[in-house]
Amino acid sequence: MSSRSFLERSLASFVAIIEQAIVAEEFARRDGFLQKLDPRVKLGGFLALIFVSVATHNLAIVAATFFLATALAFFSEISLSALALRAWLPVALFTGVIAMPALFLTPGPALIRAPMITANGLRAATFLIGRAETAATCALILVLSTKWPHLLHALRALRLPRAVIVVLGMTQRYIFFLLRAAQDLFAARRSRIIAPLDGRTRRHLAAANAGVLISRSLDLSGEVYAAMQARGFRGEIHTLEALRMRPNDWLALTLFLAVAVTLFWVGGH
Repeated sequence: MSSRSFLERSLASFVAIIEQAIVAEEFARRDGFLQKLDPRVKLGGFLALIFVSVATHNLAIVAATFFLATALAFFSEISLSALALRAWLPVALFTGVIAMPALFLTPGPALIRAPMITANGLRAATFLIGRAETAATCALILVLSTKWPHLLHALRALRLPRAVIVVLGMTQRYIFFLLRAAQDLFAARRSRIIAPLDGRTRRHLAAANAGVLISRSLDLSGEVYAAMQARGFRGEIHTLEALRMRPNDWLALTLFLAVAVTLFWVGGH
Protein backbone atom coordinates (compact mmCIF):
# COMPACT_ATOMS: atom_id res chain seq x y z
CA MET A 1 0.00 0.00 0.00
CA SER A 2 1.51 3.36 -0.95
CA SER A 3 1.85 6.36 1.30
CA ARG A 4 -0.30 8.31 -1.13
CA SER A 5 -3.22 5.89 -0.69
CA PHE A 6 -2.84 6.11 3.11
CA LEU A 7 -2.99 9.90 3.01
CA GLU A 8 -5.89 9.90 0.57
CA ARG A 9 -7.89 7.53 2.75
CA SER A 10 -7.18 9.65 5.81
CA LEU A 11 -8.25 12.83 4.03
CA ALA A 12 -11.41 11.14 2.75
CA SER A 13 -12.33 9.99 6.26
CA PHE A 14 -11.86 13.50 7.68
CA VAL A 15 -14.00 15.02 4.94
CA ALA A 16 -16.72 12.39 5.47
CA ILE A 17 -16.95 13.15 9.19
CA ILE A 18 -17.21 16.88 8.55
CA GLU A 19 -19.88 16.29 5.91
CA GLN A 20 -21.90 14.19 8.36
CA ALA A 21 -21.76 17.02 10.89
CA ILE A 22 -22.97 19.47 8.25
CA VAL A 23 -25.85 17.15 7.38
CA ALA A 24 -26.78 16.95 11.06
CA GLU A 25 -26.92 20.75 11.24
CA GLU A 26 -29.14 20.79 8.16
CA PHE A 27 -31.62 18.46 9.88
CA ALA A 28 -31.80 20.85 12.84
CA ARG A 29 -32.63 23.78 10.52
CA ARG A 30 -35.54 22.08 8.78
CA ASP A 31 -39.15 23.10 9.34
CA GLY A 32 -40.25 19.85 10.96
CA PHE A 33 -42.38 19.04 13.98
CA LEU A 34 -39.59 18.66 16.53
CA GLN A 35 -37.55 21.56 15.17
CA LYS A 36 -40.37 23.93 16.13
CA LEU A 37 -40.40 22.83 19.77
CA ASP A 38 -38.41 24.28 22.62
CA PRO A 39 -35.25 22.18 23.17
CA ARG A 40 -36.14 21.73 26.84
CA VAL A 41 -39.41 20.10 25.81
CA LYS A 42 -37.62 17.73 23.44
CA LEU A 43 -35.01 16.84 26.02
CA GLY A 44 -37.57 16.12 28.71
CA GLY A 45 -39.83 14.21 26.34
CA PHE A 46 -37.14 11.96 24.92
CA LEU A 47 -35.65 11.31 28.35
CA ALA A 48 -39.11 10.15 29.43
CA LEU A 49 -39.38 7.83 26.41
CA ILE A 50 -35.89 6.44 27.04
CA PHE A 51 -36.82 5.78 30.68
CA VAL A 52 -39.95 3.92 29.59
CA SER A 53 -38.05 1.75 27.10
CA VAL A 54 -35.41 0.84 29.69
CA ALA A 55 -37.71 0.35 32.69
CA THR A 56 -40.56 -1.62 31.11
CA HIS A 57 -40.67 -5.41 31.10
CA ASN A 58 -43.15 -5.55 28.22
CA LEU A 59 -41.63 -6.09 24.78
CA ALA A 60 -44.69 -4.57 23.09
CA ILE A 61 -44.12 -1.31 24.98
CA VAL A 62 -40.51 -1.21 23.82
CA ALA A 63 -41.68 -1.70 20.24
CA ALA A 64 -44.38 0.96 20.62
CA THR A 65 -41.84 3.45 21.96
CA PHE A 66 -39.49 2.68 19.08
CA PHE A 67 -42.17 3.21 16.44
CA LEU A 68 -43.34 6.39 18.18
CA ALA A 69 -39.81 7.81 18.02
CA THR A 70 -39.54 6.79 14.37
CA ALA A 71 -42.84 8.52 13.59
CA LEU A 72 -41.59 11.69 15.28
CA ALA A 73 -38.48 11.53 13.10
CA PHE A 74 -40.62 11.15 9.98
CA PHE A 75 -42.75 14.20 10.81
CA SER A 76 -39.57 16.13 11.62
CA GLU A 77 -38.15 15.51 8.13
CA ILE A 78 -35.36 13.28 9.47
CA SER A 79 -34.72 10.54 6.94
CA LEU A 80 -34.96 6.92 7.98
CA SER A 81 -31.71 6.25 6.14
CA ALA A 82 -29.93 8.63 8.53
CA LEU A 83 -31.37 6.74 11.49
CA ALA A 84 -30.44 3.39 9.97
CA LEU A 85 -26.84 4.33 9.21
CA ARG A 86 -26.16 6.21 12.43
CA ALA A 87 -28.15 4.21 14.98
CA TRP A 88 -29.99 1.10 13.88
CA LEU A 89 -27.22 -0.79 12.10
CA PRO A 90 -24.33 0.07 14.47
CA VAL A 91 -26.42 -0.64 17.57
CA ALA A 92 -27.77 -3.89 16.12
CA LEU A 93 -24.28 -5.14 15.30
CA PHE A 94 -22.71 -4.10 18.61
CA THR A 95 -25.60 -5.15 20.85
CA GLY A 96 -26.19 -8.32 18.83
CA VAL A 97 -22.70 -9.56 19.64
CA ILE A 98 -23.32 -8.91 23.34
CA ALA A 99 -26.78 -10.49 23.32
CA MET A 100 -25.86 -13.59 21.32
CA PRO A 101 -24.59 -15.68 24.30
CA ALA A 102 -27.95 -15.19 26.04
CA LEU A 103 -29.60 -17.28 23.31
CA PHE A 104 -27.65 -20.35 24.38
CA LEU A 105 -26.85 -19.76 28.08
CA THR A 106 -30.22 -18.63 29.47
CA PRO A 107 -32.15 -21.57 30.98
CA GLY A 108 -35.63 -22.26 29.66
CA PRO A 109 -37.69 -24.32 27.21
CA ALA A 110 -35.83 -25.03 24.00
CA LEU A 111 -36.96 -23.48 20.74
CA ILE A 112 -34.23 -25.05 18.62
CA ARG A 113 -32.31 -28.18 19.59
CA ALA A 114 -29.20 -27.79 17.46
CA PRO A 115 -27.86 -25.38 18.46
CA MET A 116 -29.77 -25.09 21.73
CA ILE A 117 -31.69 -21.81 21.73
CA THR A 118 -34.12 -21.23 24.58
CA ALA A 119 -37.28 -19.15 24.63
CA ASN A 120 -36.06 -17.19 27.64
CA GLY A 121 -32.74 -16.57 25.92
CA LEU A 122 -34.45 -15.26 22.80
CA ARG A 123 -36.64 -13.00 24.93
CA ALA A 124 -33.65 -11.64 26.86
CA ALA A 125 -31.67 -10.98 23.67
CA THR A 126 -34.66 -9.29 22.02
CA PHE A 127 -35.18 -7.09 25.07
CA LEU A 128 -31.54 -6.02 25.11
CA ILE A 129 -31.44 -5.17 21.41
CA GLY A 130 -34.86 -3.50 21.48
CA ARG A 131 -34.02 -1.30 24.44
CA ALA A 132 -30.67 -0.30 22.97
CA GLU A 133 -32.21 0.48 19.58
CA THR A 134 -35.01 2.54 21.11
CA ALA A 135 -32.71 4.53 23.41
CA ALA A 136 -30.21 5.19 20.61
CA THR A 137 -32.99 6.24 18.23
CA CYS A 138 -34.46 8.70 20.73
CA ALA A 139 -31.04 10.17 21.51
CA LEU A 140 -30.13 10.52 17.83
CA ILE A 141 -33.44 12.17 16.93
CA LEU A 142 -32.95 14.63 19.78
CA VAL A 143 -29.47 15.55 18.55
CA LEU A 144 -30.44 15.77 14.87
CA SER A 145 -33.48 17.96 15.52
CA THR A 146 -31.77 20.38 17.91
CA LYS A 147 -29.00 22.90 17.35
CA TRP A 148 -26.01 22.16 19.56
CA PRO A 149 -26.07 25.46 21.56
CA HIS A 150 -29.79 24.99 22.19
CA LEU A 151 -29.21 21.43 23.37
CA LEU A 152 -26.54 22.63 25.80
CA HIS A 153 -28.98 25.30 27.01
CA ALA A 154 -31.59 22.61 27.62
CA LEU A 155 -29.10 20.48 29.55
CA ARG A 156 -28.23 23.47 31.70
CA ALA A 157 -31.95 24.01 32.35
CA LEU A 158 -31.97 20.55 33.95
CA ARG A 159 -29.39 21.83 36.45
CA LEU A 160 -26.54 19.92 34.91
CA PRO A 161 -23.27 21.21 36.45
CA ARG A 162 -21.51 23.99 34.60
CA ALA A 163 -18.35 21.91 34.35
CA VAL A 164 -20.21 19.23 32.38
CA ILE A 165 -21.67 21.84 30.02
CA VAL A 166 -18.25 23.38 29.46
CA VAL A 167 -16.70 19.97 28.76
CA LEU A 168 -19.45 19.08 26.27
CA GLY A 169 -19.23 22.41 24.49
CA MET A 170 -15.44 22.42 24.29
CA THR A 171 -15.35 18.77 23.20
CA GLN A 172 -17.64 19.47 20.27
CA ARG A 173 -15.54 22.43 19.18
CA TYR A 174 -12.26 20.59 19.62
CA ILE A 175 -13.44 17.64 17.56
CA PHE A 176 -13.94 19.92 14.57
CA PHE A 177 -10.73 21.79 15.23
CA LEU A 178 -8.73 18.56 15.32
CA LEU A 179 -10.44 17.29 12.20
CA ARG A 180 -9.66 20.50 10.34
CA ALA A 181 -6.08 20.56 11.64
CA ALA A 182 -5.58 16.92 10.69
CA GLN A 183 -7.03 17.53 7.24
CA ASP A 184 -4.68 20.47 6.65
CA LEU A 185 -1.71 18.53 7.99
CA PHE A 186 -2.33 15.48 5.81
CA ALA A 187 -2.97 17.67 2.76
CA ALA A 188 0.36 19.42 3.35
CA ARG A 189 2.14 16.09 3.73
CA ARG A 190 0.53 14.74 0.60
CA SER A 191 1.63 17.73 -1.48
CA ARG A 192 5.27 17.08 -0.49
CA ILE A 193 5.35 13.35 -1.32
CA ILE A 194 6.46 12.36 -4.80
CA ALA A 195 7.27 8.64 -4.60
CA PRO A 196 5.71 5.86 -2.50
CA LEU A 197 7.28 5.30 0.94
CA ASP A 198 8.02 2.02 2.66
CA GLY A 199 6.07 0.68 5.62
CA ARG A 200 8.48 1.94 8.26
CA THR A 201 8.38 5.47 6.88
CA ARG A 202 4.59 5.42 6.72
CA ARG A 203 4.36 4.38 10.38
CA HIS A 204 6.82 7.10 11.34
CA LEU A 205 4.75 9.61 9.37
CA ALA A 206 1.54 8.59 11.13
CA ALA A 207 3.17 8.83 14.57
CA ALA A 208 4.66 12.23 13.75
CA ASN A 209 1.29 13.55 12.60
CA ALA A 210 -0.38 12.34 15.79
CA GLY A 211 2.28 14.05 17.88
CA VAL A 212 1.88 17.32 16.03
CA LEU A 213 -1.91 17.25 16.49
CA ILE A 214 -1.59 16.61 20.23
CA SER A 215 0.94 19.42 20.57
CA ARG A 216 -1.28 21.86 18.68
CA SER A 217 -4.30 20.86 20.75
CA LEU A 218 -2.50 21.40 24.06
CA ASP A 219 -1.12 24.76 22.97
CA LEU A 220 -4.48 25.96 21.72
CA SER A 221 -6.53 24.78 24.71
CA GLY A 222 -5.04 27.30 27.12
CA GLU A 223 -5.32 30.13 24.61
CA VAL A 224 -8.95 29.37 23.80
CA TYR A 225 -9.98 29.10 27.45
CA ALA A 226 -8.18 32.35 28.32
CA ALA A 227 -9.91 34.11 25.42
CA MET A 228 -13.31 32.77 26.53
CA GLN A 229 -12.71 33.96 30.09
CA ALA A 230 -11.64 37.39 28.82
CA ARG A 231 -14.93 37.66 26.93
CA GLY A 232 -17.02 36.90 30.00
CA PHE A 233 -17.65 33.16 29.61
CA ARG A 234 -18.44 31.55 32.98
CA GLY A 235 -20.02 28.28 31.95
CA GLU A 236 -23.50 29.56 31.10
CA ILE A 237 -24.85 28.96 27.60
CA HIS A 238 -26.34 31.98 25.83
CA THR A 239 -28.05 31.74 22.44
CA LEU A 240 -28.93 34.40 19.90
CA GLU A 241 -32.54 33.21 19.92
CA ALA A 242 -34.33 33.68 23.24
CA LEU A 243 -35.86 30.40 24.39
CA ARG A 244 -39.39 30.90 25.68
CA MET A 245 -42.05 28.30 26.35
CA ARG A 246 -45.04 28.87 24.07
CA PRO A 247 -48.49 27.26 24.30
CA ASN A 248 -47.49 24.69 21.68
CA ASP A 249 -44.45 23.78 23.76
CA TRP A 250 -46.51 23.23 26.90
CA LEU A 251 -48.98 21.13 24.91
CA ALA A 252 -46.17 19.03 23.42
CA LEU A 253 -44.58 18.54 26.84
CA THR A 254 -47.93 17.45 28.27
CA LEU A 255 -48.41 14.97 25.43
CA PHE A 256 -44.87 13.62 25.83
CA LEU A 257 -45.34 13.01 29.54
CA ALA A 258 -48.87 11.63 29.12
CA VAL A 259 -47.72 9.13 26.50
CA ALA A 260 -44.72 8.13 28.60
CA VAL A 261 -46.83 7.62 31.74
CA THR A 262 -49.44 5.66 29.77
CA LEU A 263 -46.85 3.37 28.21
CA PHE A 264 -45.16 2.82 31.56
CA TRP A 265 -48.47 2.06 33.27
CA VAL A 266 -49.59 -0.34 30.52
CA GLY A 267 -46.21 -2.04 30.55
CA GLY A 268 -46.42 -2.55 34.31
CA HIS A 269 -49.74 -4.32 33.99
